[in-house]
Parts: sequence; C-alpha cells; structure tokens
Amino acid sequence: MVRIYRNMTQERIEAMRRRYPPGTEVTLNSMEGESHMPPGLKGKVDMVDDAGQIHVNWENGSSLALVPGVDSFRITDLPRAERPKQQPSR
Repeated sequence: MVRIYRNMTQERIEAMRRRYPPGTEVTLNSMEGESHMPPGLKGKVDMVDDAGQIHVNWENGSSLALVPGVDSFRITDLPRAERPKQQPSR
C-alpha cells in the first residue's frame, strides 16, 4: 500500500476532499481484506485524511476507511449542500 500514499499530492487530496465532502453517501463494492464488509453496504463520509483515505461511518457500525485504488465503492448521494442546483421547470 505504500505506493498509493506516494502518489498522493496535496492537490490530489484537496480534490478528493471536494469530491467526497462529509455526509456523502457511498456504497461499498468491495473492501480488500475485510470479510465483514459486504458488497452493497452503505455509509456516510466523515472525512478525507492527509493520506487520502476516505473515512466512512458504515451502517453496520464500523468506521473503516476506504483506500482509493484498493477498495471499490461508488457515490450513492451527495449532501444536500453539495447537490447541483435544480433549474426551475417551465
């Protein structure tokens, strides 16, 4: 896992913080080495740390961090403040 951290520049970490703000809902596809973290598990982002790991509060009570490039996940929903503004319909 050392190679992942070497590739994390401050700019990349700041971009990740913008992409995964606190409250972002994510759904797990797979987490390496964690059999108690099933595919489909949902959680909410707490923070992105200085190493680029995404800390998540999972619905099963776990608070394991996602490691981009190792774990697989997808954004399910953004926090209300981060959602694109809807244009009024005509």
